[in-house]
Amino acid sequence: MADSAPQNGPQGGAVQFLLANKLDTAMWLSRLFTVYCSVLFILPFLGTQEAANFYQRALLANALTSALRLHQRLPRFQLSRAFLAQALLEDSCHYLLFSLIFVNSSPVTLSIFPVFLFSLLHATTYTKKVLDAIGPNSLALLRMLLEKINVNQLNILKFIACNEIFLMPATVFMLLSGQGSLLQPFIYYRFLTLRYSSRRNPYCRTLFSELRILVEHLIMKPACPSLVRRLCLSTIAFISRLAPTVA
Repeated sequence: MADSAPQNGPQGGAVQFLLANKLDTAMWLSRLFTVYCSVLFILPFLGTQEAANFYQRALLANALTSALRLHQRLPRFQLSRAFLAQALLEDSCHYLLFSLIFVNSSPVTLSIFPVFLFSLLHATTYTKKVLDAIGPNSLALLRMLLEKINVNQLNILKFIACNEIFLMPATVFMLLSGQGSLLQPFIYYRFLTLRYSSRRNPYCRTLFSELRILVEHLIMKPACPSLVRRLCLSTIAFISRLAPTVA
């Protein structure tokens, strides 16, 4: 009787919830580990050399999370074009590719923010479910912190989209400076087209539109030099031609 009592209490309810949702729990733990490694990379308390190791660990943990989520979303694996096309529609596939692009490259702070913030958002959602399993009024301070993250979700998603966009010129700069591979900008361009066409997350596409409107507004002012205006208009036209068609 004494041994079974704790299992029926708040902590027992949380354990039962975690065990009943093993795959979701595994993704929750890998996301928490991604957040932990990302923070130690962004704020290198343990030194720059160790920070580079945490960068790689964060990306590998994110790759694991993305693979588990892709397994959850898709039916049984098939070696076919139809299966690959279906996989490429999933955001988890996009970020599996993202992790593989940067995991062996020189650490780029811009590339860790999308991984960190997506993991934080998803971990926040699942942590709230765990707290609900413990009890509706459990850990009020943590619930307050999670709610603040949830309130700022839209801004966080826009910030992630901004990072996704500006990583494209960053990969080109890395190539020119000898820190990236020749294939990296081309593979990242493919990733960016997938994000632009995402069915679940329209923020990359939205931010492209907002940036275009902002730039066009600035260059149409009389104070803008005509050379800068022509250069910006040519760049906008070039990027627009590269944009994939969205159904």
